[in-house]
Amino acid sequence: MKPARIAILAVAIVAAGLAGLLAMRLAGRGGIAPSVKAIVQKEPSVNVLVSSANLPVGTRLSAETMRWAAWPQTGLVKGYVTESDRPDALKELDGAVVRLPLFEGEPIRAEKIADAGGRIMSSLLPAGKRAVATEISVATGAGGFILPNDRVDVIMVREGDSGKFLTETVLSNVRVLAIDQQIQEKEDGSKAVVGTTATLELTPDQTKVLTVAQQMATRLSLALRSVADAQEQDTTAADYLLSGDNGSAIVQVIKSGQIVTGAKVKAQ
Repeated sequence: MKPARIAILAVAIVAAGLAGLLAMRLAGRGGIAPSVKAIVQKEPSVNVLVSSANLPVGTRLSAETMRWAAWPQTGLVKGYVTESDRPDALKELDGAVVRLPLFEGEPIRAEKIADAGGRIMSSLLPAGKRAVATEISVATGAGGFILPNDRVDVIMVREGDSGKFLTETVLSNVRVLAIDQQIQEKEDGSKAVVGTTATLELTPDQTKVLTVAQQMATRLSLALRSVADAQEQDTTAADYLLSGDNGSAIVQVIKSGQIVTGAKVKAQ
């Protein structure tokens, strides 16, 4: 072996020995490097009132169905019930009626519950709406597949002057509040009993339209709509049924407490 290679090999051996010796000394002093402690900063949170179970429409809130849960302060949304603002909320909301389904762990908001009055159906109605019932059957109620909270069109079938049957959608995309006296879908998976009465959520004008249609119609049918239509307008109606058959408003003239005549005024 050449002298130059022997010298290089000797230098490498000496360097390796020195490195090993240095490492042993450092290890004897407590380690090669000081330990690093992880510092985790906890995000501020507040207690928010949430549902402690899955609650269907019509359920009454109680101490067993509500609880306080820690919620990130940055994730608070207007309408959440917090313990700092309403420390007695568990007592205040005891008996309140669930208007829209609540899922376990979901914050309880005022929009989803109604007051604790004893009348459940009136509690479920939004302000300005009316509950009106209409008869249904298997044939007129989508084969029994219409359930509470579904959206339907009300179709009137009547006989025209020429003897032909006419059809018309008198109400569109209205919500079903109840079938008979059931205000929620069954949870046990059993087959639904076909109801004979559907209770619909209507505006005052829609209430009048349905009342007139019930008198005029040979048959009223409910057409089930897709859940995707829930955000569409639900206040349309066959307005001509609100007045005369030609769309003019009928005004009664009263003189000295007696009805004198019925005058027709063209609707503006």
